[in-house]
Amino acid sequence: MNRKIIVSLFVLLATTFVVAQGKKDSKGKTEKTPFVWEGANLYFLLTDRFNNGDKSNDINFNRTKVPGKLRGFEGGDLKGIIQKIDEGYFTKLGINVIWFTPVVEQIHDATDEGTGVSYGFHGYWTRDWTALDPNFGTKKDLAELVKKAHAKGIRIMLDGVINHTGPVTPIDTVWPEDWVRTGPNCLYKNFENTTACTLVAGLSDVKTESKVEVALPPFLIEKWKAEGRYDKEMASLDAFFKRTGYPRTPKYYIIKWLTDYITEFGIDGYRADTVKHTDESVWADFKTQCDYSFAQWKKNNPTKVLDNNPFYTIAEVYNYNISNGKIYDFGDKKVNYYENGFTGMINFEFKSDAQKDYASLFSKYSVLLNGQLKGNSVLNYLSSHDDGGPFDAKRTKTIESGTKLLLTPGISQVYYGDESARSLVVEGTQGDATLRSFMNWDAINTNAETQKTLLHWQKLGQFRVNHPSVGAGVNTEISTKPYVCSRTFTKGKYYDTVVIGLDLIIGKKEIPVGSAFNEGAKVKDAYSGVIGTVLNGKVIVDSEFDIVLLELKK
Repeated sequence: MNRKIIVSLFVLLATTFVVAQGKKDSKGKTEKTPFVWEGANLYFLLTDRFNNGDKSNDINFNRTKVPGKLRGFEGGDLKGIIQKIDEGYFTKLGINVIWFTPVVEQIHDATDEGTGVSYGFHGYWTRDWTALDPNFGTKKDLAELVKKAHAKGIRIMLDGVINHTGPVTPIDTVWPEDWVRTGPNCLYKNFENTTACTLVAGLSDVKTESKVEVALPPFLIEKWKAEGRYDKEMASLDAFFKRTGYPRTPKYYIIKWLTDYITEFGIDGYRADTVKHTDESVWADFKTQCDYSFAQWKKNNPTKVLDNNPFYTIAEVYNYNISNGKIYDFGDKKVNYYENGFTGMINFEFKSDAQKDYASLFSKYSVLLNGQLKGNSVLNYLSSHDDGGPFDAKRTKTIESGTKLLLTPGISQVYYGDESARSLVVEGTQGDATLRSFMNWDAINTNAETQKTLLHWQKLGQFRVNHPSVGAGVNTEISTKPYVCSRTFTKGKYYDTVVIGLDLIIGKKEIPVGSAFNEGAKVKDAYSGVIGTVLNGKVIVDSEFDIVLLELKK
């Protein structure tokens, strides 16, 4: 190769490098910001406890018994969620996924599990998987909710229960013996006595392991006939079993009923309840049918498709920790749920990890999620509907909670009221009822301290939703004290990088940016709005805050 050709190639390569760097720095991103499940900002709410949008549906099926404190229906419904979507509440909070508790028809009566008279306000006591409970709303409401959420770039995740039905009451008939077991109670010492058993006394456990074909429960047939939809439901079941070749065993009926919500409404994901209490093959089959139904919905609704993301599934495997990698150990059996239907797992370890400093927390999650868990993710949370040991039960660390949850790699779960310091300690409640008070809208509207907390969560949420690198990127420490790190994410032609500074001094501060931004780049602190320029590898930000969120200025 002669000297002239060598020089020409060198110039070409150098020019290409400069152009690529210039494109990255001048625009900040090489394509429109994509939605990335692994970095999603998810909002989890109890449908009945969030917002009452329709007071006319507050009482149904003569549910008039006096319940224990926070153990009855309180009026929240799908219309209430729609109302807040319309108001832009979720958008301001940087939420791009909403997961709400099941809205299928619940048992009609109440029961007492030892914590006071309780109704199925939480949605986990199913009576009929094919119908919505009128306390929550109608299928028309659900269709409107999905449509309006999608219009704002928000995905909808439903909550799927396959493991159990609702408790038996004088009104609510027990399912046939070939469908459910009513004992023994689970001991949680090995695989069998965690799966082939009832979670609590009186809660009928579906025989998901059964290979014996079963007929529909007589009470369900009678119900469908009374509602005038028996023929339609039977034809739909016949078509499902003919297409799949599955035997008519309990799990396949329920899988069919749950995936119908994908085909009909175009929901984007399922959070699966009590996953470790069934054989893992249940969820592998469930995901297969979820994918089929999602493809069918996209085919039938080409103008409504948001992007090419696959259907997403998150497993609630109680006590799964990110440190376990892909394995959950029952003692006598190890299961990889990531290979059996799930792309994400709820991480029960995060609330303890949140006790650590930022450097340790961010490094651990970046290494694991970009290493052995690459291509999958975890859902991090600090409080939830059934975890009696939240990170900040008395709501004294709401700013720190927001910072750690929303800036840690992984999917962030904002449990309704985390962002507004909704009380998790309610006098007179028993058990998990204390975690399930009604959303504190009055405080959001009138209390200055609540509004300050909410604004912090909104700023961090907006930063996260605008930058997939925050939740799905690689963390690189730039400075230990004060703590400064960069986060970088690449997918195809898309590139995104940010710099995060925490526990900084109030006022004028000098932030090193490492290799995240080029010399002379214009950057903006998304937290304060201050604009700066990279000089000698640093940016000066003069703000009243101890946090800096640097992004390339558009």
